[in-house]
Amino acid sequence: MIVGDFVKSLAQLGDPRFRRVLWLGLGLTVALLAGMTALLVVTLGLLVPDSATLPLIGQVRWIGDLLSFAAIGLMMFLSVFLMVPVASAFTGLFLEDVAAAVEARHYPGLPPVPRIGAYEVFRDSVNFFGVIVAVNAVALALYFVVGPFAPILFWVVNGYLLGREYFQMAAMRRLGRDGATRLRRRYRLRIWGAGILMAIPLTVPLVNLLIPILGAATFTHQFHRLARSSSG
Repeated sequence: MIVGDFVKSLAQLGDPRFRRVLWLGLGLTVALLAGMTALLVVTLGLLVPDSATLPLIGQVRWIGDLLSFAAIGLMMFLSVFLMVPVASAFTGLFLEDVAAAVEARHYPGLPPVPRIGAYEVFRDSVNFFGVIVAVNAVALALYFVVGPFAPILFWVVNGYLLGREYFQMAAMRRLGRDGATRLRRRYRLRIWGAGILMAIPLTVPLVNLLIPILGAATFTHQFHRLARSSSG
């Protein structure tokens, strides 16, 4: 059934509200990563002299330029790992728009939901970003230990995180924080499985940038399905 939720979400990618969130999330992500790169380059420029005198070589004037290029290369490498967490965090800021678009198409007639406060949305998105980066930093060290099983570890870890956070955010709109937590705990294994389905495409470049949108939509579908099962 979770595959059906994903397929319905995939079919709605052409929705203008989906595209708006996608471009906003990607734009903010690129802007943040570019800002972090510029800050690192400027900081190195202030800390490292433009030239230095080295034994046997003499005066060298390209140290600052070399470090600047190295900083840009480092941020490009880190962006591979940071792009999805950052995009997920920004998408969380616009989750309401994705969920509302899903409900308008597939669940018409539902009563309106109270708009979650901007501060609460921002806090949850920042917390999610911090957790996913911290956990993946630990997992990154373990990838070298588990060898060929590294992709499985990646899927399991990020599947848990994506399932937990996206389902919680989708359910909170209708049930509140406490009600969402109870429903999530009741169906935690199903939600984890759905999260793994979302995590597998994270290893595919470019495709992984669609996962924040598809995840928000898929877990909105799953919430409504599990809520019906729970009430029945």
